[in-house]
Amino acid sequence: MYRKTIDTFIDSHKEEMLEDLKTLVRIDSRRGKSEAGKPFGEGPAKVLQAAKELMSVYGLKTKNYDNYVVTGDFNEEERGLDVLAHLDVVPVTPDWTVTDPFDPLVKDGKIYGRGTADDKGPAIAALYALRAIGESGIRLKKNVRLILGSDEECGSEDLKYYYGIEKEAPMTFTPDAEFPVIHIEKGRLAKSFCASFREEQVLPEVVELHGGDKVNVVPASAWALVKGLEEEIVKAAADAEECGINFKVEKSDGGIRITAKGLAAHASTPEGGKNAVCGLLKLLGKLPLADTKKTGTLRGLARLFPLKDTRGEALGIAMEDAESGSLTMNLGLLNLEENRLTGTFDSRVPLCGTDDNVTKVVAEKLAEIGCTMEEGGMTSVHYVPGDSVLVKNLLASYETYTGIKGVPQAMGGGTYVHDLKNGVAFGCMDPAVDNHMHGDDEFMVIDVLLMSAKIFADAIIRLCG
Repeated sequence: MYRKTIDTFIDSHKEEMLEDLKTLVRIDSRRGKSEAGKPFGEGPAKVLQAAKELMSVYGLKTKNYDNYVVTGDFNEEERGLDVLAHLDVVPVTPDWTVTDPFDPLVKDGKIYGRGTADDKGPAIAALYALRAIGESGIRLKKNVRLILGSDEECGSEDLKYYYGIEKEAPMTFTPDAEFPVIHIEKGRLAKSFCASFREEQVLPEVVELHGGDKVNVVPASAWALVKGLEEEIVKAAADAEECGINFKVEKSDGGIRITAKGLAAHASTPEGGKNAVCGLLKLLGKLPLADTKKTGTLRGLARLFPLKDTRGEALGIAMEDAESGSLTMNLGLLNLEENRLTGTFDSRVPLCGTDDNVTKVVAEKLAEIGCTMEEGGMTSVHYVPGDSVLVKNLLASYETYTGIKGVPQAMGGGTYVHDLKNGVAFGCMDPAVDNHMHGDDEFMVIDVLLMSAKIFADAIIRLCG
């Protein structure tokens, strides 16, 4: 009976919603240098203040938690639901073509600008859901708190601070992923390993190797310097490789430099990329190198991290379950310099994974080839049952507005609610649309933004009305 009222309100306030989003997007809220009263720098503090002012104007009772987060309470009843979004953004490049990152532009049914999709747009959608409920005179039996943070992209120190003061609500959702509902976030095992080699001065050998920039990204490039081999031998081996990696072989620094080019992807979906580090190891393993401990370790890594093995089969940890899917593995960083090798891998682990059948196994496999893995266990899986009150009601709201049967999903990445007991990710992205999140020309489809606000309002009323 309230749906028509909510829909009419949000549709009639479309332009105001876009203007409020523009206000937030114009603020460069990338993490900066910490200073007194501004733990994440000037930009994050400024955007929190702007959001606090918007929440106050629209009738929420606001509070600033020392520029870590700001909150807005819908009423003074017992808290039943938190909606958790963030206003900090990732870095930008000079390669934007539609508009400048912090100069929002509406064009062709989309609004462009850094943060429009991640996560300022969804935050505004949540705010307008609450505004629509309040200004339409709909009363809620429980309080809803909108929590806006400022450090999600760099470690979520904002939430550690906030939850050191406040308790978690009985239910939480974050509009910082995809519809319908993400109720499982896989565990994560991201560990470094190392090996050292004595100076043997035996040729041919690999004297230097570098690959990858971030552990949670499939490396798109890598290179190695080999000494003691003829260029023709290396080129012949490279030309014989048909693995999807492009190799460039050239003389350099008294040896042969091999450059590998692959394709980047997120570590949670490594099957979408082409790992240049693994491709380079594969090629090096086929060269007639001297039989040394260093060569043995490199060839061992090539066996444990085969180019097309993104499920951990060679490591003996491949597994999957019906709810959370399969384990993934990405060798994200590898460096060899001055006879010391260091590397880091990133594995996303399903519900059936444990430290016994994953962490311990990988450590033992690396030890067999002369590498020592850092100690410590994996980050646990985040799981909220699919038949919980929270998930069932969120799915009902999604189905009401889309007409699509909603099935709770699992993901390899982590969201803002990963460490909360009863939190899930709910919207705002349409999985069929590439919003260029974290990339150039990021945008939000305006119709999706409006629909998200309606879905959120419906869900809030179901859960707290």
